[in-house]
Amino acid sequence: MSSDVELRVAVLSDTHLRGDLERLPAAAVDEIRAADAVLHAGDVLDAGALDALTALVGDKPFHVVLGNNDHELVRRLPDRLEVELAGVQIAMVHDTGVRAGREARMRRWFPTADVVVFGHSHEPWAAEGDPGQLLFNPGSAVQRRRQANHTMGVLRLGGGRVVGHEIVVVDG
Repeated sequence: MSSDVELRVAVLSDTHLRGDLERLPAAAVDEIRAADAVLHAGDVLDAGALDALTALVGDKPFHVVLGNNDHELVRRLPDRLEVELAGVQIAMVHDTGVRAGREARMRRWFPTADVVVFGHSHEPWAAEGDPGQLLFNPGSAVQRRRQANHTMGVLRLGGGRVVGHEIVVVDG
C-alpha cells in the first residue's frame, strides 16, 4: 500500500472464537468494518472463526499469525509475519516471551520493524520499545481475563510512520 495514504488499521488478538463471530462485540465488528486493514496476533482458535473473520474483513488486507491455541490452523498461519502498510514496517508474533528483555528481544527478532504487534497475555499494552519501535498488544475483545475491559487496538499509519495508536474498549 502506498506510503502517502493514511490508513486506519484494526488490531485484534486472543479472540478465542469457535466457528463464528457471535461472541465478538458489536463495537469490535464496527471497528473492523471502519478499518482499511486488519491485523490479528493469534489465538483465533479454529478454521470456522478464521473464515468468518476473513468474510467480515472482505477485500481489505488481513494478516493473521498463529497463536498457541490455534492447533487447527497450524498449516494455514505463519508463526511470525512482517508486512508493510502505508510505508510502515509491521512485525507480528503471538507470544513475545517474558516481559523482562522484551524490547531488546523484539529488536533482535524484527530489526527493521517500526511496530511489533503481539498478543498472548490478553493485556492491552502500547509502549515505545527499542528506540523507534512501537510494541503494541491490543488485549482481547472476547476474553478480558484479569483486565477491566474487552479491548482491541487501532493504529493510524501514514507517510511511513505511526500517526497514532490507541487501545479501544469494546464492551457492550
